[in-house]
Amino acid sequence: MSTTTPEQTRSSVQRPRSERRLPWYHLVFTGLAGLLVAVAVLSIAGALTIPSAILLGFVLHLLFGWGYSLLREGPRWATDRLMTLLVIGAFAISMFPLLSLLWSVVARGMVRVFAAKPTPFAFWTNDMSGIIGGADAGGVFHAIVGTLLITLWASLISVPVGLFTAIFLVEYAHTGWKRTLGRGVTFLVDVMTGIPSIVAGLFGLALFIAFMPDQSVRMGIMGAVALSLLMIPTVVRNSEEMLRLVPMDLREAAYALGVPKWLTIVKVVLRTAIAGLTTGVTLAIARVIGETAPLLLTVGMVTSVNWSMFDGRMATLPTFINQQYRNGNANCMSETVTNPINQEVYACSISTNIDRAWAAAFTLIVIVMILNIVARMVSHYFSPKLSR
Repeated sequence: MSTTTPEQTRSSVQRPRSERRLPWYHLVFTGLAGLLVAVAVLSIAGALTIPSAILLGFVLHLLFGWGYSLLREGPRWATDRLMTLLVIGAFAISMFPLLSLLWSVVARGMVRVFAAKPTPFAFWTNDMSGIIGGADAGGVFHAIVGTLLITLWASLISVPVGLFTAIFLVEYAHTGWKRTLGRGVTFLVDVMTGIPSIVAGLFGLALFIAFMPDQSVRMGIMGAVALSLLMIPTVVRNSEEMLRLVPMDLREAAYALGVPKWLTIVKVVLRTAIAGLTTGVTLAIARVIGETAPLLLTVGMVTSVNWSMFDGRMATLPTFINQQYRNGNANCMSETVTNPINQEVYACSISTNIDRAWAAAFTLIVIVMILNIVARMVSHYFSPKLSR
């Protein structure tokens, strides 16, 4: 009786010499060769730039890698090498604008945040009260407060609605009129997913103006309602997919023990899908926290802190960025600018408005990163141990 193991059988089977695999570093050599040839060709043509060298070098890398693999490994593995290089290249192309954007915001925003006067991080603790002209001062504390409050209220509105809708679609909309209603709700959710943000802002504005005598009223709750219209479809679709991933065996095991359906959903289904549900809510928040058009219509802009969601305009980071960048370069008629409120004297800077806009954008990214970290922690500590 033979005692040959499958591993020994596979190792004893030798590929043809024309199809032996090459080490991975051979592709590195072909990549360097393609880059060097691209630099030489572009230098001769007088069109040498970093983007052009990378693009032409990648194309030559595809040709060199495919040809070299064809000669050494055979046509089958040469095609595999070509497809692998195309996938890696597509990934690199997709990452380049993301990394470039992140680098630009961090590099230009951190300068203002860490070099804020009179102390570092004063940009995050001061507002724009009394800051006029090119005064090299001011901060985004009022905009941070407004962004967090409006996003919190929008989440309080949209997360319960979206989660309960997803539970209905997954757990109840199977037969009869519930199934028909579920199809209609799914269609409307899909339609709402593509609604432009400015339309949501117009709806929020029209809704409150219709019930208020003052047509010029602007409040934080108006912006929260407008943002909730954009959050609800994202919460519904993500929550629905996460709930469908919960195995039916878990539900049936709970039913077999006599657990009611509502308690099964609360204790079994939601607990099992908590990681995905938290991620879906985080994605919905990240979707709306940077929206500008709805907040310009419903919330407006102020220079001081407003803690009330139901009284007066509020500043937010998106509207602050829009205002500061729209102001452009400041006109410095003298070297100093005096604050008319507290009579403090600030240095005048031509680029102060643009610097504030980049610093506010950096602040917005920091807030989104913190929210993602919190969501990951919630997913880790509250999800079942087997799913960690």
